[in-house]
Amino acid sequence: MRGAGITGKLGFRLGLLLTVAILPIGLISIIQTLHLSREAERSTEIALQGRTAAAAAGERALLQGAIGTADALGASILTLLDDPAACSEMMRQYVQRSATFVYAGFTSVEGKTVCSSTGQVVDVSGSQHFQSFLESPRTQITAAQRGLMSGQAIVAVSQPLYRDRDLLGFVALSLSQDLLRSTHSSVYWAEGARIVTFNRDGQALSGAMGDEEDPTPILPQGQSLASLVALSDSSFRAISNSGESRVFSVVPVVPDLVYALGSWSPKVTGFAGLNVSRFAAILFPLALWAVSLAVAYFAVYRLVLRHVRELRGQMRRFALGDRSVAPPVLAAAPGEIRDVSETFHNMARILIRDEAAMEEAVAEKTVLLKEIHHRVKNNLQLIASIINMQSRVIDDADAKRVLRSVQDRVASLATIYKNLYQAEHLDSVEADRLIRDIIGQMSTASVMNDNSIRVETELEPLTLQPDQAVPLTLLTTEAFTNALKYAGTPPGEDRPLVRVQLRRDPDGSAVLSIENSLGANAAEPEGTGLGSQLIEAFAMQLDSEAQIEVEDHRYRLELRFVPDLSQTAHDEEESRRVVLTSAARAGARH
Repeated sequence: MRGAGITGKLGFRLGLLLTVAILPIGLISIIQTLHLSREAERSTEIALQGRTAAAAAGERALLQGAIGTADALGASILTLLDDPAACSEMMRQYVQRSATFVYAGFTSVEGKTVCSSTGQVVDVSGSQHFQSFLESPRTQITAAQRGLMSGQAIVAVSQPLYRDRDLLGFVALSLSQDLLRSTHSSVYWAEGARIVTFNRDGQALSGAMGDEEDPTPILPQGQSLASLVALSDSSFRAISNSGESRVFSVVPVVPDLVYALGSWSPKVTGFAGLNVSRFAAILFPLALWAVSLAVAYFAVYRLVLRHVRELRGQMRRFALGDRSVAPPVLAAAPGEIRDVSETFHNMARILIRDEAAMEEAVAEKTVLLKEIHHRVKNNLQLIASIINMQSRVIDDADAKRVLRSVQDRVASLATIYKNLYQAEHLDSVEADRLIRDIIGQMSTASVMNDNSIRVETELEPLTLQPDQAVPLTLLTTEAFTNALKYAGTPPGEDRPLVRVQLRRDPDGSAVLSIENSLGANAAEPEGTGLGSQLIEAFAMQLDSEAQIEVEDHRYRLELRFVPDLSQTAHDEEESRRVVLTSAARAGARH
């Protein structure tokens, strides 16, 4: 399935096609030599953009530094919002140490300057700047002839401040317009150039605006500063509002925020005398584009992309589980791509073989592990049965009670292993169903008629690892045994009540609550026996501690712990992985 010689290689085919592409490029270069004036004009345009950008470089550095400073101050403001005085002092000290800013402050979404370098709380909710920020909460750079806080001609940089996703307000920093103007290199003024910086809304910030601070005379006729945003990164000739023929250049100073307009004399720029044909300047680039497009399409798509797409489709289908057979080799592809296809074909065959062997091995180990759980369950049930048989031949009531307690504990362990070998996934246990099974068993053995203890359960779904499920289940067994033992009929009720609850709190912790009613003259259980010691030990295994409350004829034990979900957090759509056999339902009464 190898290609026939060197002509089947991708490099040879691309080299041949590039030779065809170079031929029109050479012809075009000869023709363009006759039109050097157009290239000279373009070079001049690029040079003007560079000179305009260089003239505004100092202002760019100041504005970008202000934006970065606003971000940095925002982090400090978040920690000091509850202490406006300390926040204002921080702002004041920062402005004093900085030779760049005349004001720094934070304005809340209510329009209050709750933290500022002046220490004043000012309501700016009626200002145009604040209303503009509320309509579009984003980074803004605006100018004012008289700042509300500084009283100077300033340029303000406003940066939104969020806590999580909640908008708190904005951090504002003010720079003097004189400082920004001073950054414009004086060499450009000597050459008769005029430079004005403006924001994306068309508001002039600084530059050559005359005594009345109005940039209109130096703008091209029919254009406003806002309309010049669309002409960013371009140069053009036009008549200014003052009647002069000038060359204009628009460049971004701070991307999407601030732009600079340079206005130049044609004599200074070298445009005077350049009058070349526009037709050739458009025709030949179009011809170059058409030829390049045709060559690129044929070379890249026909020889590479269509084969790569087919190979990608094979890989995607293989990754999604279509592994009945290995993907076919792309015989018609160039040599290099065909080699990749053959490699993928061989890799797929090996993976299909190895996956089949791994699935067989995993299935075998799963069966063995389930068998181990099954046998452990059977052995524990056998032990529980032996204890039950022994208790029947003993007449001593205390001995019977002790043996019954041991039998309940062993039966609880047996229930855990029964649910483990019946589960779909062996690394997780549905604790709610496991507890429901155990309570059902103990209730059936302890509650003998309708007039005895009423048992209620409220168990929310909770999946745990066996390391947590075992101590939680055993703790439940001990606490439920104590609840049945000490349950009494409270005033106004006809029989005792035992309630078991399991829930998840919004903070991610799980809460187990077991409570029983107390009789009118019942004393609080002392909790000094083996059951209480076991409850304390099991709680420690869950990195928690059981809390006891006695009030309103109720004895309540509550355990709050953090579930370990590192291995039980499967796909959200398959969160109920373990299949148990409990027939009890949430809220069932035994």
